[in-house]
Amino acid sequence: MELVYIKSFEAYLQLEKGLSSATIVAYLRDLQKLVQYFEIHDIEQPMAAITLEQLQGFLTYLNELGLSVNSQARIVSGIKAFFEYLILEEVVEYDPSVLLSAPKLTRSLPAVLSPQEIANMINAIDHSKAEGLRNRAIIEVLYACGLRVSELTDLKLSNLYLKVGFVKVIGKGNKERMIPIGETAIKHLEFYLHERAQMTNIKPKSEDIVFLNRRGGQLSRQMIFYVVKDLATLAGIDQVISPHTFRHSFATHLIEGGANLKIIQDLLGHRSITTTELYTHLDMTYLRETIQLFHPRNQKPS
Repeated sequence: MELVYIKSFEAYLQLEKGLSSATIVAYLRDLQKLVQYFEIHDIEQPMAAITLEQLQGFLTYLNELGLSVNSQARIVSGIKAFFEYLILEEVVEYDPSVLLSAPKLTRSLPAVLSPQEIANMINAIDHSKAEGLRNRAIIEVLYACGLRVSELTDLKLSNLYLKVGFVKVIGKGNKERMIPIGETAIKHLEFYLHERAQMTNIKPKSEDIVFLNRRGGQLSRQMIFYVVKDLATLAGIDQVISPHTFRHSFATHLIEGGANLKIIQDLLGHRSITTTELYTHLDMTYLRETIQLFHPRNQKPS
């Protein structure tokens, strides 16, 4: 995609459309996501050759990352405005976005919590109970790292590298990946680990497991579901919430913040959906900077 047209599109929105700076920033950020998608999938072609199928593939990709319905609908609006501009400038003769449909709001797509709703769930944790520190650490780690529930329950003490701000998880197909973890999550995980170290009833096969039940055994997936659903009810959240909701919220909030799609795909442990393997090992410093810059729980109050 020719980036020069995106720059001139910015001037068009500002001077001819008179849009607010916030709206312009949102449009340009969404177009940058499309550029990143084309780069990830090694699509190199002039603007005039972009097809409806490619744009639909982009939306499918965003859906697989867990982006909310409303955000997808806004991105479609931005794409349509961009191609409308290209038609006016006679850069393209055909608008491939004409038949591009925004996802229906009733469509079954992943629930996404707002940062405030997540904060409300955290505030609903009763720290006077024995499991309070553990449950706080569970929610913080789920949201900080975008883990699958099985990755959380299988998390090992020997795979925590908290001094350098990373955890190692074993994902689908026994594939390992390193994930940055923010300072807030580290703090509450360490609070729990200090308490865990006092346990005297840890079962033989659970010595290296991070999250334990009161009997000293590995937490089940069902128990994590129970903890999350109970906190959602206490926080007054009406929609159906599961541990996976935190994974979708993690992805959506990073995307909304402006993080690179390729980085998010790697953080989530998604396989490449292209026919060839495009990815090399990501620089750990870049991964950590992405989490520090774009994750809501790492933002310092202004």
